[in-house]
Formats: sequence, structure tokens, C-alpha cells
Amino acid sequence: MSAEIEIQTTRTPLSRERVLLAAVDLADHEGADALSMRRLAAELGVVPMALYKHVANKDELLDGMIDVVVEEIDPPRTDTDWKSAVRDRILSARRALLRHPWASRVMESRTRPTPTVMSYMDSMIQMFTDGGFSIDLTHHVMHALGSRMIGFTQELFNDQTDPDTPIRPEMLEAMGAAYPSIYRLWKTVSHEDETIVGPGCDDQFEFEFALDLMLDGIERLKAADAG
Repeated sequence: MSAEIEIQTTRTPLSRERVLLAAVDLADHEGADALSMRRLAAELGVVPMALYKHVANKDELLDGMIDVVVEEIDPPRTDTDWKSAVRDRILSARRALLRHPWASRVMESRTRPTPTVMSYMDSMIQMFTDGGFSIDLTHHVMHALGSRMIGFTQELFNDQTDPDTPIRPEMLEAMGAAYPSIYRLWKTVSHEDETIVGPGCDDQFEFEFALDLMLDGIERLKAADAG
């Protein structure tokens, strides 16, 4: 006697979490500019209207994607001093943004922080006040750290060279004549390939260098404020 076997195809139910994770994955691979509700729906194998049961619009989708990234940041350490704890957490935030290269630009485009981002900032404030900072000094510290608290900076000076557009000798000569100090700095940071840092500057080194300068200064301000 033969048994009739019924094969059923099951589909993972659509949820807000699944929508957001799929959007983050798409942005990771193709950039945030490639993201659209129609494209995301195709990736999930659903019709676009199905997404709107979980996110009201593209703005809400982007906010949710930022929340996914922020939730990857390590919680505050409680087994060390405030300076080490703040440093470690900011570097954890940086690692999260390096995993998602699109995130910093999307963060800059948001006009209102989500509750998840607000909770992160609230916990950063608490790290300083728990470390003995006055609320007034903490206020100034938050302004000074700015976007660095969440893992990225807006650089005024960028000494990276585009490898696709090599600088010609006549351009170098003109640069040296018009901007001698910039030229001197450019020559200094344009390392040979065999150096440890490599061509241009090491972004991670520069990030930590500035962060440590700021934390050292903040530490001195805390001591002065206590005195």
C-alpha cells in the first residue's frame, strides 16, 4: 500500500524585525541608495503593500534600520573606570558602523532620533554622571564628542588620495606653490606601500587618536570641576 505524501511549502511569516534585517542586509551589500520599498519587497518575496503593515513609509524604515545598527553596540561596561568604559563603548559603536558603511550618512539625514537612539544617548550621559561628572560638564562633553559618540566623525580635512585619479607632477608643483603647508602635510602622510600604515592615513588610528585626546582633556576638566 502506498502512502500519499503531501508536501507543504511553508513561508517564514513577515514581521517588522524580518523587514528591517532584510533592509539592513540589502544596504550593506548595495548601499542605502539602492534601497526602495519595491526592491525590498522583491528581496523578501512579497508584494510592496505587505511591507506597510510593518513600516509606515521609507522614513520609518530608515529609522528602524538605524535602530538595528545601534542595538549592535555593546552595553556600558561596569567593571572598569569611566574613561575606559566610554572609550570601549565608542569603539564598539565605530565597529558597528564599519559593519554597515551606509549607516553614518543615513544617521545624518534623520531629523528626529528614535527611542532607541535616545536610550543610547541617555546611557552615555549616565556613564559620565556615574563617573563623577557634573551634569553641566557632561553637557559640554556631549557637545564636544558629537557624532563620535556613535562611531563616526565629519572630517573637515581628508588627506586620502583617490587611486583612480593619480596626481600629476604639474598638479603637485601647483599645489606646493599655492598651498605650501598642505603640500608639506600631504607629502608626510602619503606613506610608501611597505609602511605599516600604508597609503594615506589609517582611519582607525586617526579616530582613536582624536578620541584619546578628547578623553584626556575631558579627564582634566573633570578634575578641575571637582576642585
